[in-house]
Amino acid sequence: MTTAALLHFGLDVVAILALVIGVYFPRHHRRDLLVAYIGVNLGVMAVSSVLLSTAVGAGLGLGLFGVLSIIRLRSDELAQHEVAYYFAALALGLIAGLGSDIVVSGALMAVVVATLYIADHPRVLSGWQRQVLVLDRAIADQTALVAALEQRLGARVLSAQTIKLDLVTDTTTVDVRFRAGQPATARLEEVAR
Repeated sequence: MTTAALLHFGLDVVAILALVIGVYFPRHHRRDLLVAYIGVNLGVMAVSSVLLSTAVGAGLGLGLFGVLSIIRLRSDELAQHEVAYYFAALALGLIAGLGSDIVVSGALMAVVVATLYIADHPRVLSGWQRQVLVLDRAIADQTALVAALEQRLGARVLSAQTIKLDLVTDTTTVDVRFRAGQPATARLEEVAR
């Protein structure tokens, strides 16, 4: 193993640990995904390093590995931010495994980790929330549905998508996006502006 390969390996280990232990785990506390992110990262780095030096071609090998990774992602329901961490782990492994200039690799890895640190920070868009709710009455009218949701949530509803309207059990399942801490009356003020 060359000195450059060892440096890339070291950079990758530092970057993935910063991402999963420094950013992901303190915020989301899923140990199972912490292990998955590290495993995917090191696996991608190892496979891309080996494929780079073989006649098979890195494109074919990475394409096959990408297909296998996406199949794994589809086998368990993951939140969108968890998928973003998967792709960041993949990207870090690819950057290290393909072994470009060490400074460029380090800078790209730092950008990936820093971007997820900022984008997934609890203070960024903290009032914007999404919930799937089951209401104890069937509400077919969109205006009445939004009013009922705003009353129950005590927040401004930004969108409400009816998933299921069950007239037999008198329930409504709705995917609602809302702004916490902003009362429903604020909508009237914004419309007036």
